[in-house]
Amino acid sequence: MELTVNGRKHHISPAAGDRLLNVLRDELHLTGAKYGCGHGECGTCTVLVNGALTYSCITLVEGCEGATITTVEGLADGATMSALQQAFVAHDAAQCGYCTPGQLVAATKLLEQNPKPDDAAIKAGMSGNLCRCGTYPKIISAIQAVARGEFRGA
Repeated sequence: MELTVNGRKHHISPAAGDRLLNVLRDELHLTGAKYGCGHGECGTCTVLVNGALTYSCITLVEGCEGATITTVEGLADGATMSALQQAFVAHDAAQCGYCTPGQLVAATKLLEQNPKPDDAAIKAGMSGNLCRCGTYPKIISAIQAVARGEFRGA
């Protein structure tokens, strides 16, 4: 089967029942998306599949035939970080960093849908992504800074 991941076509031969997360990490060596809960409840595995937020830990890869997938690695342009990646660094929005890739993908989609979100919209848009360190105020601050145009990136 064929997938386009971060702009590159990949031909893979997954086993029946393989999850997208495992293919991304184990076959394509894109380790940004993490395994967290395995139930699609924490958001550490969040990627975009055809532009939709998707929990890759519960997504069967066979359902992604021909899909366009964006992982956190696809948010940057080479060495140039996206505006959100820059803001997360500047606002210290990553404590342990485990949830950060999923947070960045979700925040990217949020700002794509609503370039000027208020606090309530940010909280609603990010509600599917948990941070066990409790870095929510810094994540919100980083998203607000990007919405205000304080960062330019890839």
